Amino acid sequence: MSRTPAAEVNITADLLTALLRDQFPALAHLPITPLGHGWDNVMLKIGDTLVARMPRRAVAVALIDHEWQYVPLIAPALPIAVPRFIHRGEPGHGYPWPWLIIPWFAGGNADECLPLPDEGIRLAHFLRALHQTDDGIAPRNPHRDVTLAIREPTVLAGWDMIMHSGVDVPDAIRAIWADAIALPVPAVRVWLHGDLHYRNILIDAGRISAVIDWGDICAGDPATDLAAFWIMFESRAARDAALDAYAADSDLRRRAMGWAVSFATILLASGITDDARHAAAGRATMRRLAEDWAFAG
Repeated sequence: MSRTPAAEVNITADLLTALLRDQFPALAHLPITPLGHGWDNVMLKIGDTLVARMPRRAVAVALIDHEWQYVPLIAPALPIAVPRFIHRGEPGHGYPWPWLIIPWFAGGNADECLPLPDEGIRLAHFLRALHQTDDGIAPRNPHRDVTLAIREPTVLAGWDMIMHSGVDVPDAIRAIWADAIALPVPAVRVWLHGDLHYRNILIDAGRISAVIDWGDICAGDPATDLAAFWIMFESRAARDAALDAYAADSDLRRRAMGWAVSFATILLASGITDDARHAAAGRATMRRLAEDWAFAG
């Protein structure tokens, strides 16, 4: 767990224009607007309605393949928009990997464009629709379709980084984690988004407009995705209403809080180094978890 990984290739508007000219010439005249990047991909807007999603490091190539192959299998059942894959681009002009063209969705990231409280219920219904048994189809993911206990070395290392920076890890966070990893592991694996944090849920006028970035799609414990309620929603009442709408029982809620601790730790530990938004999201998630733990106690 460290700073944002360095890009392994330089992705520019000129590069994308050259790729479009060769592979999708009908789009080559459109203006290109860089939208930013995450750990794995650079996003560039094409005209007014399309986005290119381009791996910035080799490890992300398999994730692009997973999106292309598996998201269409589950998308028709989902009540909130997800990317529809319009084109798959190929390497060229020194760019070494495949890339995708998807629709552009209105809205911004959920840390800057805040969701209305009742959107937690919409997200719960979305997750109920998504969390169906995968029948052994979903790809494996060494970081998501695992038990919380397997995540413990990473979580403890993250806490060490956080404390080394001069920030305390609250006792409530440690208690939530200890409680969650002691719970029984669910027997049934369901489809997961796998990376459902504030940058992968778009908000337009307070409403969720799309759920994006499906590179970590896999199957596992539904608690993994339910962690989003603590990452996304400031109001405890909104979190409770969302969990009720999902029909989460006590064990599922407690495991979801454990997964939220894991995600909050990643966001805060990595964000302290070079991403203020990640750090802020990590702190906010830990504060909300501590609030709910105190209320439950």
